[in-house]
Amino acid sequence: MVNIEDQYRCLMRDILENGEDKEDRTDTGTKSVFGRTLRHDMAGGFPLLTAKQISFNAARTELLWILQGKTDLKYLEDNGVNYWRPDYERSGRTDETLGPVYGKQWRDFEGYDQLYNLVYSIENDPSSRRLMISAWAPHELQSMALPPCHYAFQVYINKGKLDLMWMQRSADVFLGLPYDIAMYGMLLELLANGAGLKPGKLVAQLGDCHLYNNHLDQALVYLERPTNSLPKLKLKEGLRISKKMGARQALIIPEIEDIQIINYNPLPAIKAELSVGK
Repeated sequence: MVNIEDQYRCLMRDILENGEDKEDRTDTGTKSVFGRTLRHDMAGGFPLLTAKQISFNAARTELLWILQGKTDLKYLEDNGVNYWRPDYERSGRTDETLGPVYGKQWRDFEGYDQLYNLVYSIENDPSSRRLMISAWAPHELQSMALPPCHYAFQVYINKGKLDLMWMQRSADVFLGLPYDIAMYGMLLELLANGAGLKPGKLVAQLGDCHLYNNHLDQALVYLERPTNSLPKLKLKEGLRISKKMGARQALIIPEIEDIQIINYNPLPAIKAELSVGK
């Protein structure tokens, strides 16, 4: 069974052994490889890495923030997620939002609610090859505090299972990628559960995969550690993200308490500095 722990470790070793020195917008410097794929079979457990503690709350909060179409800092920070503040301050924005980022594009792409139409299509046209969402809006990139790193995803349904593949232009492998993995694993389970399908495969298509130069020692520590069994995601009984409202479907965005993690036994966190652009 394809396991995300093994895949993630292989990617980290690949960067350490084969990565090329590359400049970046933060002036920290990176070791970088390009064009890598990660796969995980959701039957093997929820993809929350165990060789270091990953904040499940941060991944859950950011996903629900996006699903609601929010772009403000208040929702994130009220729920303990503070790592977007440096990019906001660097951007020069003064409105306490990150601009037209993920949630805006998923829920209001030039007036088009991509999430609503995705959920509707999953339930009414599951064999479609158009089950996808894009957050990449070229005409609005300059208005964003940071253009989307994970910029699109596609859903594939067959034989009662739902697979999800996301595309990411830039992957901060040590700090950011574990949260992206958990967030899209959560999204996969929410979509599958809402449609009465089994969770299938989670796939990441990654562009620039990098370790910042100030994360190299931490990566070596991580690779020396053992892993534990993956946890399980527990969704509120009967949770669905859509329901019939007359002749129309209505989206139901879960509450934080509707999504819980159980049997998560990670090793202690490994501290690493967040690199922020200038």
